[in-house]
Amino acid sequence: MAGIYIHIPFCKQACYYCDFHFSTNLSKKDEMVNAICKEIELQKAYLNEPLNSIYFGGGTPSLLSQKQLVKILQTVHDNFTVNPNAEITLEANPDDLHTESLAYFKAESVNRLSIGIQSFHDAHLKYMNRSHNAEEAATAVKKARNAGFEKLTIDLIFALPDSNHQLLKSDLEKALQLETEHISAYCLTIEPQTVFGKWKRNGKLTESDEEFAAEQFEILMNTLTKAGYEQYEISNFAKDQNYAVHNTAYWKQIPYLGVGPSAHSFNTVSRQFNISHNHKYLKALQEGSLIYEKEILSINQKINECIMTSLRTMWGYQNQKMLTAYNFDLLKEKRDTVKKMIQYGLVLQDGETLKLTTKGRLQADWIAGELFVEEIE
Repeated sequence: MAGIYIHIPFCKQACYYCDFHFSTNLSKKDEMVNAICKEIELQKAYLNEPLNSIYFGGGTPSLLSQKQLVKILQTVHDNFTVNPNAEITLEANPDDLHTESLAYFKAESVNRLSIGIQSFHDAHLKYMNRSHNAEEAATAVKKARNAGFEKLTIDLIFALPDSNHQLLKSDLEKALQLETEHISAYCLTIEPQTVFGKWKRNGKLTESDEEFAAEQFEILMNTLTKAGYEQYEISNFAKDQNYAVHNTAYWKQIPYLGVGPSAHSFNTVSRQFNISHNHKYLKALQEGSLIYEKEILSINQKINECIMTSLRTMWGYQNQKMLTAYNFDLLKEKRDTVKKMIQYGLVLQDGETLKLTTKGRLQADWIAGELFVEEIE
């Protein structure tokens, strides 16, 4: 089963930490929706499997009107076979979740909401330039539940500048009170092109050090695990196996099509990267063409991507998969490295499968890098 990602490149205002592609000029929303629908039509041959997930990301997809949402979903159904039980996720800001919007999201078959809360502290929300406050965050989740949404996930950010462990614990306590099936929690990364990046260069912001971030991550893991959540991916926690279907497909190298400016696509053979420029994207689609970069993946790229993504999950790196696909035996080729990581308590080996320990999750990217392979003939 494949998936489709739809990038809605609009936000009411810019969050100071965000480096995703978006515009705060909402005047081109209708044109963008038409262009996205055109791209879906042009890309209908990209996937040859039914869709098991449709994911509206951004930007802020909750800014879509009912008419715009209907148009995109209808175009998807007209050009792809969609599993009747497909997961249809829409990212939403809390201040966009009101009675009317929740009603039409539900009416148009959106069955999972990803609510960008980030923090339950007004001072933090203001510091990040979020468009909602703490009360709206909690209320939005309750409204969504009352509207009949059975699958909800919330986003949180930790290791914020000038934060402390008590504030994080308070955030987690409030998150747990909402009883959502899924929580995604991300360590703040200061990207150069963001407002936070500018503040850092000017000495206005001091990024949290690695030790503090690691301590926060340990608090996060321990708290959510004790509360019954399963850490099925480094940043994602779920109760009762409510794993995100769409995101899990990414980590398992399942094909997906990305539409909209800046969206990425993957079909196991290559990756495509749409242009990150609204005007150029619109112009190209109005002319019936696409602008994207394409990368044909080498064998070692495929193996390394599998190492990177699978190790982030609770299912781990399954050696037999690469043996079957490419006759590559990581456990043999990286025997000494694997042995050292087991000795250091970073990795567990269960038969032909490698998994990160709790300690290893703190160093996931470094571990993956140590296991990466060189070019294979």
